[in-house]
This record gives sequence, C-alpha cells and structure tokens, in this order.
Amino acid sequence: MRSLALAALLLLATVAAAETADEAKIRRAALDYAESWYAGDPEQIRRALHPDLAKRIAKGDGVDHMTAERLIASVAVVYGKKTTIEKQLKNVKILDVFGNTASVRLEMSGWIDYMHIAKFGDDWKIVNVLWEMKPKT
Repeated sequence: MRSLALAALLLLATVAAAETADEAKIRRAALDYAESWYAGDPEQIRRALHPDLAKRIAKGDGVDHMTAERLIASVAVVYGKKTTIEKQLKNVKILDVFGNTASVRLEMSGWIDYMHIAKFGDDWKIVNVLWEMKPKT
C-alpha cells in the first residue's frame, strides 16, 4: 500500500514539473514578444511567433489585422526603443493552460495583449493576440 501511495506521489510530482517547464516556456514566449519590442530585435520576436499569427485590435466597427511578418517588420523599425528602461512594462500573467494551449495576459507600457499560445513539439508559439491601447494619462 505504501509503495502505491509513493508511486502516486512521484507521478504527481512528475506531472507538476512538466507543467512548470511548460509554464516557463509560455512565459518566455510572452517575454520574447515584449522584450523584442523594447529592444527592436526582430529575430527575438520571430522566435516567439507562429508564422500564422493573427494580431488584432477592434477599431470602430472594424478590426485592424496584423500578420507575423508585419509585426516582425514593425519591431525592426524600433518603435519600442523610444520607451525608457524605467517605463518598460512587461507583466506576464498566465491565465490558463490546458493541454497544448494557453491564454496569457501581457501588460506593456502602452497597451495590453491577450494572447493564445500553443505548443508545437517542445516549443510554445504565439498564435493569436487581441490587444487594446491604454488610455493616455
């Protein structure tokens, strides 16, 4: 009986460790996205994105859509480098993980991104982003 209980505990510990490793990779994808913006590093953001990324913002009655390539190109223009280090916000909150999918909230200096991140092999990639600008203060 004791060996069965020990085996169950070891199994739970193994599952918890796997979830922790996945959560670290999910967080890393979100941070690569944020840090690449501030650094103007297109290769860093490319690592975080799935090539079929859809990034959207609701505007009036429509939706502005950005592809992975358009987002990578905008990072290369280095808009984010205008943000001083003390104002560089990159708060990642993993909202939910289920199987090979995760929902993440990323707060940046000027906006908030709600991301869907999916697992492909051993990597987690950002597939969808719905974002909203913060009000000007």
